[in-house]
Amino acid sequence: MGLPMATTLPPFVAHCQELLEPAGPVRVRRMFSGWGLYAQDLFIAIVAFERLYLKTDVDTEAQFAKAGGLRFEYQSAGRYVMLHYWTPPAEALESPALMLPWARLATQAALSSRRPPAARAARRQRLPPKARA
Repeated sequence: MGLPMATTLPPFVAHCQELLEPAGPVRVRRMFSGWGLYAQDLFIAIVAFERLYLKTDVDTEAQFAKAGGLRFEYQSAGRYVMLHYWTPPAEALESPALMLPWARLATQAALSSRRPPAARAARRQRLPPKARA
């Protein structure tokens, strides 16, 4: 369930919601110290620490890294935890049109994560070793 009508989103979160709208109607939910963004009922993005992080997987992560993206990580119990969410290129934050290809990759990754674990593992095994790094 999304936010109640009376809740006002922080400006950056509202901007991210607008950027992702071409991927489908975007629902925003408060989570821990950030926000979760859902398009077509798929969890495709996190807004934390005033940054937008999009969902990735083994097929899409390299594209985000090559574009200069940063992986979402946080510290817990003295250890760093890294998740499969990356920032899009800075220019993608300028318009929904520039964000659309990155939102599509996030949607693809979210759909991929819905596959049973065995299907995901089989797909990883078919990728060449360089693509798995």
